[in-house]
Amino acid sequence: MTESTYRIQGDTGEWEVVIGLEVHAQVTSNAKLFSGAATDFGAEPNSQVSLIDAAMPGMLPTPNKECIRQAVRTGMALGAVINKYSRFDRKNYFYADLPQGYQISQLYHPIVGEGRIEISLDEKDPEAFTKEIGIERIHVEQDAGKLMHDQHPTRSYVDLNRAGVALMEIVSRPDMRSPAEAGAYVKKLRSILRYVGSCDGNMEEGSMRADVNVSVRKPGGAFGTRTETKNVNSVRFVMAAIEYEARRQVEVIESGGRIVQETRLFDPDRGETRSMRSKEDAHDYRYFPDPDLLPLILEDSFLDECQASLPELPDAKRRRYESELGLSAYNAAVLTADAETARWFEALLAESARVQAKGEQEVARPAANWLISDLYGALNRLGKELGESPVSPVQGAELLALVADGTISGPLAKQVFEIMLETGDSAPKIVEDRGLKQTSDTGAIEAVIAEVLAKNPGQLEQYRGGKEALFGFFVGQTMKAMGGKANPAVVNELLKKALAG
Repeated sequence: MTESTYRIQGDTGEWEVVIGLEVHAQVTSNAKLFSGAATDFGAEPNSQVSLIDAAMPGMLPTPNKECIRQAVRTGMALGAVINKYSRFDRKNYFYADLPQGYQISQLYHPIVGEGRIEISLDEKDPEAFTKEIGIERIHVEQDAGKLMHDQHPTRSYVDLNRAGVALMEIVSRPDMRSPAEAGAYVKKLRSILRYVGSCDGNMEEGSMRADVNVSVRKPGGAFGTRTETKNVNSVRFVMAAIEYEARRQVEVIESGGRIVQETRLFDPDRGETRSMRSKEDAHDYRYFPDPDLLPLILEDSFLDECQASLPELPDAKRRRYESELGLSAYNAAVLTADAETARWFEALLAESARVQAKGEQEVARPAANWLISDLYGALNRLGKELGESPVSPVQGAELLALVADGTISGPLAKQVFEIMLETGDSAPKIVEDRGLKQTSDTGAIEAVIAEVLAKNPGQLEQYRGGKEALFGFFVGQTMKAMGGKANPAVVNELLKKALAG
């Protein structure tokens, strides 16, 4: 590990920023935390509200087992302590968008204890800068609804669709020391959640958001007073909020003021934070055990099932790609950063091995290079995500197989790929229909080579005079004359003979 050298330069010298994050991740489940209401994004306002969510008299909450299971699996994926005993508490203050008037959460006995996440700040060399960020706890709680102030000139409306939605609050230690570290932490946490399947990580839809705790101090000094910037909904905004808030705090302190413990909001249009309310302490919420809910007691058989259900996680997958498939550290990191990318690559890998009748290690590098360079490049150009790719893993494997067996050359493969993107046709069909097969006909290639040499006597004389770098020129001219259909290996062999004569 290398310590962060990020510092804020103030009038009185350097300052260090101390960052902790509380990430709220919506649990992927079949219903809300304590009711059977749906949780679909974008539904009509108040169309997913049960009598329990509306806090009707006599309605009692019942924990959703799937929500508990996903929280436990998440804790296991983070190497955290799983508490067999946990308990729900009531957190009391006025919630205009939560009909109960209190939130059911876990303060004193959370379901998950201490864990850790390892982050990297160098994508090209993931081992160059790594740092371990501590996880303090994960507790489950219900979300509130949403107030809408723009529907009427004098009234506010409330949408209770999110009221009661299950959240995991993942609380980090104050171990981060730069905006870049915080950004890397959020990316890595989102990646793990998606691998596990416990949260979709869609920050733009609000299913994952971060409360950003920031304080500043002289390097190595005592912790300063922190502020909390609520509900930041993108990695970029998390980093921007930290940058602004840290600089603001330095300016306040150096001008003789003091930092007030408060809750703030981030304005993405202005790139700044602003005060929302004074920050409460735990005792202000008057927590007490929820009398309607029994403690959660987790059995060993349940924990064993949760552990067995975990997939291969990104760090383990990355190491396997390097050691077993022979991929570069960079390619392995790119392919494992997101669960969808890893699944797509593994489908491509399996199909390539099947079509070419080779081991996965033999086909891994060409497959990885094609996905990262050609496919990603095309998708960026088209403004599409990998899940929207016009080319499937099966079609990609067919294209790579045609290159591997010499049916088409690399340049021809790029032409074929562009046609695949436009038409959706398979590579073998395009090659057959358009006559794009690579030729190894030595007679035809020799005739073209003779023509190229005849047209370029000056370059031929320079080459034979010792300027061997011109060999590439003759290869290019030959390939161009043959429309890219000549077998490059045959072209190289025949050109050497012709140029030697």
